[in-house]
Amino acid sequence: MTRRRYRRSLHRRITTWWGKAGVFARVGTALGMLVAAICAMALIMGAIRLVQWETRIGTAKTNQQLMQREYDFNPGEIISDAKFFNSDAMSAAEIQSFLNARGAACTGSHCLKSMTFGTASHKADDLCAAYRSSGRESAASIIDKSARACGISQKVLLVMLQKEQHLVSATDATDSQYQTALGLSCPDTAGCDQTYAGFFNQVYGAARRYQYYRHHGGEYAYHAATLSHVAYSPNGSCGGSDVYIVNEATVLLYIYTPYQPNIAALRANGGEGDSCSSYGNRNFSIIYSQWFGNTRG
Repeated sequence: MTRRRYRRSLHRRITTWWGKAGVFARVGTALGMLVAAICAMALIMGAIRLVQWETRIGTAKTNQQLMQREYDFNPGEIISDAKFFNSDAMSAAEIQSFLNARGAACTGSHCLKSMTFGTASHKADDLCAAYRSSGRESAASIIDKSARACGISQKVLLVMLQKEQHLVSATDATDSQYQTALGLSCPDTAGCDQTYAGFFNQVYGAARRYQYYRHHGGEYAYHAATLSHVAYSPNGSCGGSDVYIVNEATVLLYIYTPYQPNIAALRANGGEGDSCSSYGNRNFSIIYSQWFGNTRG
């Protein structure tokens, strides 16, 4: 039987069946065909969306590689997990030596290298190991013990102190700077939460907050191994861009400071960009690199 004769025969059989079929059979057949058509369209649309999503990921990765080559800043991997979570990065003695060297020009009564602060004990829980207070403690002791208790690098906490309030190199720091030492719970759109005021509360609280972010990632908009939209500024009109976030440490930095530098900020290096520039995560990368070497290597 030729193909044409076969098609004619099949058409006659279908026509005959349709003519003899009851109403319910016809309705059932029509519904089945409709469902099949809808499923086929859903598969096609899903494939299109998948291709579009993969294209967006590819574009974001390419742009990030270009930024890394040109400005040594990768918005998708600001710092490696290995460096961010290394709580053996420095000892208390090494931190004290570092503060002495970086704060050598400070001779007043508010030098980070020589001040002591009241501390409080905290029991171990699912976020941090126990912090045992010894009363008033040096900045070096607080940084080291907080880092070890909560599994965060001492270097990260030092960089945060510098990028937020310039406390490591300050020659005449104010009480206000110490009260908000790491900018913890000090949003751009509201005042600081006084629960976290004070040097110890800021340092231990920030180390603990990073672990809270790790344990409650579903509450936030940034996730590793996928695209996230990251704004350039608290000003919504400044926009933002897709960022393919590579690792967990970068996710935590964006939750803590939810902005990426725009091109004007990157071109300015350590200087000022334009009205849509933000500097927190850019400065974290710059300071860490200057003090401790490559953030990713």
